[in-house]
Amino acid sequence: MEKMSLNEIRKQFLDFFESKDHHVRASYPLVPENDKSLLLINAGMAPLKNYFMGTEVPPKKRMSTCQKCIRTGDIENVGKTARHATFFEMLGNFSFGDYFKNESIAWGWEFVTKYLKLPVEKLWVTVYEEDDEAYEIWNKKIGVDPERIVRLGKEDNFWEIGVGPCGPCSEIYYDRGEKYGCSDPDCKPGCECDRYIEFWNHVFTQFDKDEDGNYNPLPNPNIDTGMGLERMACIIQGVDSIFEIDTIKHILNKVLDISGQKYGQGNEKTDTSIRIITDHIRSVTFMVCDGIMPSNEGRGYVLRRLLRRAARHGKLLGVKGDFLTQLVDCVLEVSSDAYPELLERKEYIKKVIAVEEERFQETIDQGSEILKGYIDELKQENKNILSGENAFRLYDTYGFPLELTKEILEEENMTADEEGFKAEMEKQRERARNARANNEGEGWKEDVYAKLDENIKSQFKGYKEYEMNSKILALVNNGEIVESVQKGDAVTVILDETPFYPEGGGQIGDLGLLVSEGCQIKITDCKKNNDRILHVGEVLEGSVSTDSVVKACIDVKNRMNSARNHTATHLLQKALRNVLGNHVEQSGSLVTPDRLRFDFTHFQGLTEVELERVEEIVNQKVLEGLNVLAEEMDIHEAKKKGATALFGEKYGDVVRVVSMGEYSVELCGGTHLNNTSQVGLFKIISEGGVAAGIRRIEAVTGQKSYEYMKEQELKIKEVSKLLKSNPKEVVTKVENLVNELKGVHKEVETLKNKLAKGAVDEILATAVEIEDIKVIRYKLSGLDMDSLRKLGDQLKDKLGTGIVVLGTEKDNKGNFIAMATEDAVKKGVHAGNVIRQVAKIAGGGGGGKPTMAQAGAKDISKIDEALEQVMNFVREQLK
Repeated sequence: MEKMSLNEIRKQFLDFFESKDHHVRASYPLVPENDKSLLLINAGMAPLKNYFMGTEVPPKKRMSTCQKCIRTGDIENVGKTARHATFFEMLGNFSFGDYFKNESIAWGWEFVTKYLKLPVEKLWVTVYEEDDEAYEIWNKKIGVDPERIVRLGKEDNFWEIGVGPCGPCSEIYYDRGEKYGCSDPDCKPGCECDRYIEFWNHVFTQFDKDEDGNYNPLPNPNIDTGMGLERMACIIQGVDSIFEIDTIKHILNKVLDISGQKYGQGNEKTDTSIRIITDHIRSVTFMVCDGIMPSNEGRGYVLRRLLRRAARHGKLLGVKGDFLTQLVDCVLEVSSDAYPELLERKEYIKKVIAVEEERFQETIDQGSEILKGYIDELKQENKNILSGENAFRLYDTYGFPLELTKEILEEENMTADEEGFKAEMEKQRERARNARANNEGEGWKEDVYAKLDENIKSQFKGYKEYEMNSKILALVNNGEIVESVQKGDAVTVILDETPFYPEGGGQIGDLGLLVSEGCQIKITDCKKNNDRILHVGEVLEGSVSTDSVVKACIDVKNRMNSARNHTATHLLQKALRNVLGNHVEQSGSLVTPDRLRFDFTHFQGLTEVELERVEEIVNQKVLEGLNVLAEEMDIHEAKKKGATALFGEKYGDVVRVVSMGEYSVELCGGTHLNNTSQVGLFKIISEGGVAAGIRRIEAVTGQKSYEYMKEQELKIKEVSKLLKSNPKEVVTKVENLVNELKGVHKEVETLKNKLAKGAVDEILATAVEIEDIKVIRYKLSGLDMDSLRKLGDQLKDKLGTGIVVLGTEKDNKGNFIAMATEDAVKKGVHAGNVIRQVAKIAGGGGGGKPTMAQAGAKDISKIDEALEQVMNFVREQLK
């Protein structure tokens, strides 16, 4: 057995199956495409489900991939063991109704013995206990000793998910030797000990399980195999841990350099932190590269959790400040040859991770303050257990790990309710499961179009043709394939060729008509279903049947308006990169005839100057009249040309490149103008945030931009009439009015303060004594916080020994203030603790010093109720 690097093993595998006439495809993104059953790609076959189901036609009946995968089901074990990881690569070869068990088993054996040169005497295989066919192949054709072929039951060697395609498995194991084994003399694959390591699973999908539990043979059985690349590297390199294989150890060594720590010296806590950081930085680098942004839900939450967990363990190792972006460089050094997109998006990846790590440093400081408040409350209440609800709030809202919460509590001789914390965590997981609508296995569901003959395909001719005669290949009505439709039917029409653009790349589908003698179908939407284009509409008159010829006519004005906005979107993306930086990436878009919407990665709102500059650049390129050229070319040629690709978009070997002079070059399948001058006028109408690190610009072009400008002009004229001035003087007139209003507001506040001063004696008369402490609680209306503080100072000065708690509401907002005298504080009164409890009743929060504190109230209807409790809170403190 020759030692090989992880990258060499990957290349050997893909080259081997390419020599066996497989189509070798680059890894799919980690974000599943059109699969609601998965949050993240977690296996090599996951992106290929539609090929297995027959709802999509694969590029070839034989395929091979090395697929990026993320699994977080046992994240708590990552770092604690030498084998758990969140990110891994899965090698696989697949057959969609082509070869079956004979070839799969023979090639598997050939690769591991002839190419990887694993010692035959170290290899064992397992088969499903009822799969005599696989047993015979291994024994009779391959020549494996029956002693080293193990039959296992359904739990171990049969793959199925509910109903649908399923079948037996056969696994190849490596014997690591007796020192890893147990005392059982019959120890072999299937034993729970660490001696035998399974590294390649061959799934023979040959049955279709129905609702009654019957296993019906598939007419065209499939092959799905999976081999963990990191696990194979462990075997080839003779190491016990994935953290010791070459590529991962390179990252681990950098963690040691940054932290100054030693690895494998017997300090298990330190080793755990080092492994967690090493694993998680691989995951977050690849996730961000595939367009996932940190957030509080879905896959964004997975990313945030991994990233913050890594940053937190950096703190535990004594690392000062931000450090994760330094590790990104290490990931790129060992992985970018196989995944060149990592280098292409290097700046973007590092920016996203840097911003999130910086935010984590801020939130962890906020969490510390919140926890300090909880500890103060527990002391007041003579308690020593933090509720699971509060512990989880710290974790979920402030990224505060339970371990850290427990450490801080221990310093105060307190603990956390871990069972309550787990219950809250389970509630959140349940919410996440419900959000995914329990769609496990939905990717295997069949749709009506899967019943159509696979030769029914459509050709899009609409880049140059706006109307054409086409043949109807299929009709669908009410979810059923039909032979004919008539007036009033809601219908989906599939044509052999069409000028209608199907929705894709952010651009909505074309509108128009399908016309034949005596029949007219209004098309209200156009979508794509694999190689078919679906014309969705309603039969306005007459009837039509399959094999009929219709005239397909798109709404040309509608198409041109969409093209204006699509061309402008390309100009906008380039302008944003020029103004803001190359970290800007498209994260979503919508192109309609009326407007364009463009979502992009950026980490703060655009200033007015930046927006004006972006708008200016786009209009400048419109006025330059750049020719818009669309051409097809090889994907590698397109990348050499500098073409920008979209996150998560599927591209084949031949791509369509849309160029606007040398200014903008993008991969795009949408419809465009012939020249940028046809855009007319480009006008940004809004900019704002839609998620953490994601901004959105909405804009209009052509006729709509003219209408927008006209509307603004009319508004200015209306304002001018109200101000009795001409449009040129509007700004000056408004400035004068604003200044006048400021003066009036000052006068009003002055009068309110005078009235408040006049009420001092009246408020003092409400004081109640508790054990020689005078307590005032009083509600006022219309005072701002500044006026409330001034009034509180006057009352405290005249009160003697005591505490004043005031509440106010103004502009539908509520505020509280509490002030205690020094001698009252010495007797046990604490203004900060009182105000915190008062505000809580009104749904607010706050705090402060023993002598002075303030808080807000979200529910102003409960201000009176909150003030009523002041006496009780003071009594508790005096106890």
